[in-house]
Amino acid sequence: MFGFGIGELLVIFLIVLVIFGASRLPQMGSGLGKAIKNFKDSIAGKDAIDVTPEKKPGDREKS
Repeated sequence: MFGFGIGELLVIFLIVLVIFGASRLPQMGSGLGKAIKNFKDSIAGKDAIDVTPEKKPGDREKS
């Protein structure tokens, strides 16, 4: 895809590990996963909050 092999990926992982530390990696992975999930949901058109009013059985529409 981008020409990254195993060696290059290991070097990138080691640099990230040195910069952020081992304790921060799970938090970063979780945050990245949530960001990707929210991005996919926004592309699909799913809203986090539904703001459409609910119709009740006895309500009439105003014209």
